[in-house]
Amino acid sequence: MLIIISDLHLGDGTCGKSISPGAFYLFADRLREAAYHTSWRADNVYRPIESIDLVLMGDILDPQHSALWLDTTPGAPDYIRPWSDPQNPRYAKKLAQVTHAILDHNAEGLSVLRQCAQGKTIHIPPADARGRPDYASEEQINLPVRIHYMVGNHDWHYRLPGAAFDAIRQEIIETIGLFNNAPTPFPWEIEESEPLKDLFSRYQAYGRHGDVYDKFNFDREKGRNAATIGDVFAMEMLNRYPLEVERKLSGDLPPAIVDSLRKLTNVRPALATPLWISGQIRQHSTSKSLESELKKIWDNLGHELLALDVVREADKAFQFDAVDALELLLSISRRTSFKTINEVVTWVRQKMWNGELSYTNFALKEPTLLNGSARYIAYGHTHHHEVIPLDSDGLPPTRSYELYMNSGTWHSYYTLTAKDPKAQKFVPYQMLTYLIVYRGDQRGGRHFEAWSGAFA
Repeated sequence: MLIIISDLHLGDGTCGKSISPGAFYLFADRLREAAYHTSWRADNVYRPIESIDLVLMGDILDPQHSALWLDTTPGAPDYIRPWSDPQNPRYAKKLAQVTHAILDHNAEGLSVLRQCAQGKTIHIPPADARGRPDYASEEQINLPVRIHYMVGNHDWHYRLPGAAFDAIRQEIIETIGLFNNAPTPFPWEIEESEPLKDLFSRYQAYGRHGDVYDKFNFDREKGRNAATIGDVFAMEMLNRYPLEVERKLSGDLPPAIVDSLRKLTNVRPALATPLWISGQIRQHSTSKSLESELKKIWDNLGHELLALDVVREADKAFQFDAVDALELLLSISRRTSFKTINEVVTWVRQKMWNGELSYTNFALKEPTLLNGSARYIAYGHTHHHEVIPLDSDGLPPTRSYELYMNSGTWHSYYTLTAKDPKAQKFVPYQMLTYLIVYRGDQRGGRHFEAWSGAFA
């Protein structure tokens, strides 16, 4: 049984909100239930499985969304950001600090995964002589969960080579229970890990985080071991804005606005952040002067962001790129109110991602699908869970088909509503999604399952 999850975005509590520990307990219960049912085979005989493979397919820890990076300023001798030179000793030191804070902040939830990996959580009954579960047996089968960590665009830092980064990875391994990951660079693509290649091939599956298809969060020229414009926007706008507001206006702000600004990293889509700010002002304050001050801080941060060397160097001549998208959004916000930015967000989404949330067209072009070695293509990244049939051998009842599945997210959200986005309305909830792929006669011959739930 192969299980895939992604996009947990576990933070250190300084920016945004991680999913609650209760989600991990719920997931463990589902694993236990799935292990039992998977042990029932296609011939209706109960033969207990021996282990479970769980792939964490990117953006699990989120060192990107941490205010701990913001203790230095551009031009200072000790200035460090995710886009700084990783060979600078201060880089690994800062990443280690952030990572330790994340692991500590999410200790309860991560301990559930570690106990699963240690075989302490998933128990199923043995089989009796008739091939049925022996519920009366005092001996239960303890199933270890082999956990594999792949990186995405928010945790790509754990792919950086070097002894200092190996030490960081070792702490992650021990905390989560990644007994199948070495402390060497965590893989971004399956091909970087022989155990992952073998695992996915046994299930006729292929998976990747999916950031490779996102111009805002992946730079094809620099590759995955490099920061992107998306990283800069997250750090210098979403992470920094609440800090700057508190520093300059702490005594004048209603407490509700202060609290809401700390949740900027949970707003979706990210470029709709100005709408969230405007909506919170309208809900919690009637002061026009306060709105003006908040907007001035946003505009100043935008101006400083666009002046950063990393942004200027990424600006490509004669083509609409991620820098141009940011320039358009931030320059218009300087001239207009927050609420008019929605039209720009919509236009930018069309230009950068063709207005699409689904990665179905990319799945159709996967080499493993085209050469027949994979039937199931799994991506993460978009946070948009879906199951899309790609092809089949004919009309039902078909036994041979190809699917694209997205592993969605485990995340706390404040999502912009579809009806009249200009009204700046958001809905809060938590999401939990996981995918299961079976092989052989597991689960009575079933091929896959895909589960997604929301709770508030």
